[in-house]
Amino acid sequence: MLTRNFILILLGNIILGSAMPMLIILGGLAGAWLAPQSWLATAPPSAQMISGILVAAPISLFMGRFGRRVGFLLGAAMLCVGGLLGALALVVQSFPLLCVAHVILGGALICVNYFRFAASDAVSLDFRPQAISLTLASGLIAALIGPELFSLSKDALSPTPMAGAYGAMAALGLIGSLPVLGLSMGAHSATRPSRKTMPLREVLSANPRITAAIGIAALSQAMMVFLMVPTPLAMIGCGFADDQAADVIRWHVVAMFAPGFFTGSLIKRFGAGRIAAMGIALLVFSALVAWSGLTILNFTARSCYLGLAGTSASSAEHTCSRPPSAMKTVRDFKA
Repeated sequence: MLTRNFILILLGNIILGSAMPMLIILGGLAGAWLAPQSWLATAPPSAQMISGILVAAPISLFMGRFGRRVGFLLGAAMLCVGGLLGALALVVQSFPLLCVAHVILGGALICVNYFRFAASDAVSLDFRPQAISLTLASGLIAALIGPELFSLSKDALSPTPMAGAYGAMAALGLIGSLPVLGLSMGAHSATRPSRKTMPLREVLSANPRITAAIGIAALSQAMMVFLMVPTPLAMIGCGFADDQAADVIRWHVVAMFAPGFFTGSLIKRFGAGRIAAMGIALLVFSALVAWSGLTILNFTARSCYLGLAGTSASSAEHTCSRPPSAMKTVRDFKA
């Protein structure tokens, strides 16, 4: 299973994926520092999220036509450009430029999300599930690297706060392009056998479970964004240090990826519906923990429960495992 392409995919996913926890920390903090009004503090991460939604389908089509390798190089380039623009925005104190930087960075993160699909292309059919799981689990390393890199680099361009962290993200894009350059993968259509797919409208009408699965996954992701984006801002407002906020984000991301080692077994034993319901319950419990206090333990516990909840609720997509052609259509649409 450990083919040359697969190893390079893991390396690329770890390096480029390290930008994700950094952006969770940076978005609100940098926005609060530059925003002309306090209520605009979360505008940069919001622009990043909207950008990711809008470019997901075009990037999928782009990779289908030009190949995964070119798509990942595009993502690395966007990470470089977005990181440099973010650093420049802080240096010249331009809030609109910061929002533009996060729009570009949102597209970069979407490109990184496709590494799990590339992993399934890089191994034989029998090992595809394990390859996807390992690629997702490699996010644990990125979860440890990202916040640590933020702590080490945030003051590198002092006296401008946090500009160094954006510069570090640009460096990640440059370094992450190296394993991608070594990939030898063709276009998406060339690496997978041709399969007949159904239009999305027909898929949704044919299997109501698919609609429910998409709804639950969307709810879980929306709740995660709603609670995680303001977390660094809330912690700084409560008197905690930047490094403490970085630690909380680190454990949140670890909680997101760690269940990947055993979620499949739990779904097989208890069913995807029950696991998804447990995820929704964890979302509610996470909100209650956040409401109960403002200590470092509250922030850390709430973020861990939130990460677990997002992973569990997202398992709802396994409820639409039939028919196979419908599942492929939904996954490609979500991708």
